[in-house]
Amino acid sequence: MHPRNVWQAMSRPGFLLSAWPWRSVGYLLTGVVCGVLALVGIVTLAAVGGALAIVLVGLPLLVVLALAGLPVARVERRRLRLVDLDPAPDPQRLPATEGLWVWLMTRLREQATWRELGYALLFAGLLWPADALVVTVALLFPVSMAATPLLMATVGGGEETKVLKQWTVTTWPTAFGVAVLGLLLLALGAYVLGVAAGARAELTRLLIADRDAELGARVVELSRSRVRLVDAFEAERRRIERDLHDGAQQRLVALTMTLGLARLDVPPGPLADQLAKAHDEAGKALAELRELIHGIHPKVLADYGLTAAVADAADRSVVPVDVELAVPGRLEQAVEAAAYFVVCEALANIAKHSGAQRAEVRGGHAGGRLLLEVRDDGRGGADASAGSGLTGLADRVSVLDGKLALSSPPGGPTLLRVEFPCELTEAADRSA
Repeated sequence: MHPRNVWQAMSRPGFLLSAWPWRSVGYLLTGVVCGVLALVGIVTLAAVGGALAIVLVGLPLLVVLALAGLPVARVERRRLRLVDLDPAPDPQRLPATEGLWVWLMTRLREQATWRELGYALLFAGLLWPADALVVTVALLFPVSMAATPLLMATVGGGEETKVLKQWTVTTWPTAFGVAVLGLLLLALGAYVLGVAAGARAELTRLLIADRDAELGARVVELSRSRVRLVDAFEAERRRIERDLHDGAQQRLVALTMTLGLARLDVPPGPLADQLAKAHDEAGKALAELRELIHGIHPKVLADYGLTAAVADAADRSVVPVDVELAVPGRLEQAVEAAAYFVVCEALANIAKHSGAQRAEVRGGHAGGRLLLEVRDDGRGGADASAGSGLTGLADRVSVLDGKLALSSPPGGPTLLRVEFPCELTEAADRSA
């Protein structure tokens, strides 16, 4: 996996042969250039604006000075890409409406604007000299030492030269020894440059990149991706249901009818018995296929909505179920599907484990929320974490920002409650 920043690159054995040392040098050198420009610009605005403030002409310049952190921060977020491939989000909010005045008021009221101005002052006064010092010590000094033989052969006429303008070298063995030492220091300096560039990048990201906003954006994107996965899953379920309903089921119906007609035309005997057996098996396969289709995505849910689908599930339950569900319209497909399968799973658990004599499903839609309650008079003691099938449904409900709660004390009753935030998408079909 390719390293995302200079810190990760330094932990790998190929750091010296990679592009990261050069990226670190580029980051620090461009920091020196940008810092000098920022210093000149800030000092000029402050001096001219302060001098002309007496006659009110300098007030616009002072406003521009207050906004000086904006371009500096924008450039710094772009420079971060040299040593950190993760994008730094811009904390500035978009104005509510267009217009220079609205934009100006929005910027002046934001905390990020003043934080970026503080960073610009720190950058212009302190950070770029530190960048220049690191580049000088970790890069220029070792390069100068490594070039000692070349300087001795050219500038020194082959007789002598000075190392860092401090020590005089008069022999070739000494010159080459200094060059080897310079190369070793240059390799060490590459790590020093990486550490300095990484520290500068972390400080910059801390001061001008809103980590909370970045984390919030990632959480929002994660939530959206989960919702997209649920929608895609539901769409695939509906497609499989349609394919089975319109394809395999119709072929089984035709086969069952053909076998039934063949039984009528064949006289009693072994062949008639075999046809009767085949007809019965085809009927059983058709019934099982219909149950499978119904479990994948019932057609009544797609056609008539949640109320009709829950009533149909209650009719098919082996335990008598009373239904009082009032949903005056259609809901989002993902919400309808999740609510329906929660009810189906609850009724299946009631039939298998509760020993209940009766169950009830109640709920409705009000205040932008769908509420469903499934209650039974069984023995209780149900545990959603013990593999009852509700754990997966709880995850599915949470994807839709819903809540699922189970209350099942020993001796009963058991109450399953699920709640979804949702709005009606269309009026109810009264023909259901």
